[in-house]
Amino acid sequence: MAGGSIAVNPWPGWPLPARLAARPSQPRHRPGLQSLLPPQMHVFVRDWLSANNVLLKSRDGHVLVDSGYVTHAPFTLELLRSGRGLSDAPLAKLVNTHCHSDHIGGNAAIRAAYGCPIELPEAEAPLIERWDTKALLLDYADQSADRFHVDAVLRPGSSHVWGDLEWRLHAASGHRSGALVFHNAEHGILISGDALWRNGYGFVMPATLDADALPAARDTLDLIAELDVKIVIPGHGEPFTDVAEALDRAYQRTRAFETDEVRVARHALKGLLAFTLLHRRRMPLADLPAYVDRVGIYRDINEAVLHLTPAALAAMLVAELGKAGAVRVAYGELLPAM
Repeated sequence: MAGGSIAVNPWPGWPLPARLAARPSQPRHRPGLQSLLPPQMHVFVRDWLSANNVLLKSRDGHVLVDSGYVTHAPFTLELLRSGRGLSDAPLAKLVNTHCHSDHIGGNAAIRAAYGCPIELPEAEAPLIERWDTKALLLDYADQSADRFHVDAVLRPGSSHVWGDLEWRLHAASGHRSGALVFHNAEHGILISGDALWRNGYGFVMPATLDADALPAARDTLDLIAELDVKIVIPGHGEPFTDVAEALDRAYQRTRAFETDEVRVARHALKGLLAFTLLHRRRMPLADLPAYVDRVGIYRDINEAVLHLTPAALAAMLVAELGKAGAVRVAYGELLPAM
């Protein structure tokens, strides 16, 4: 029986052009990886602004995992309506691995289009219900999402049948305190959210601001290492099978973070600024010092750990992101490198 599908956006950072949106089935060829997925499992690899979408099909009702960023919601809906998506079929349920903007930003639009219930981690539900924009890292991090309501909660240790597959849910704190990973033991599949990427994991807060974050990230890696995992579907980046090597890289990063809180802080702020640039597409360089002084998460991390002037913080972020090839400067503006 043929495996599932992995469709990769060939224009990272941008929605597909309208003429191609109806056929997001232009993936790079991944026969080896696709053969590891059951035929009812379809992965839409997005970019670093929108988390990957995983569609689990079943005659009992189709389930979508994560919905991408709010500005990409129209494209997410195009993917769902495509041949590799649902075509004209209904969506039974939308579930989230955790509640950062790149994973929940399309929730409201998908509910409006399909009328489906939304289920998300139990620990995150109160934040959504009171729409705590600081705890959800929305305006606090200069990110956006349209408000929605929770219909049911997902509990660590519970099992669910989605796409005719049994998924065991595991707590995956660190990057997000209430996050979950979804594991299917039959096929050795892990939907990891931002708990494990091929090269690391999502940012963690410095210990001065959240003493539990880094130890929790290590505990999550230990958990994943104990599971039987043959293929990881990460929140960002393409699925991968070199799980042991990915875990080794993640452990190396964790060890480096455990000895250097400044490194943790700089890593977090660089990731946040790179994300913002993918959303905004450009930012006047002269405005950046005022920006990092105004947006709460930059200000709080800087005051707690880095102790730089806003101008020095802005200059450091631009220099290090430029060195990493993530941004470029042109005509007085900071732009994504791609």
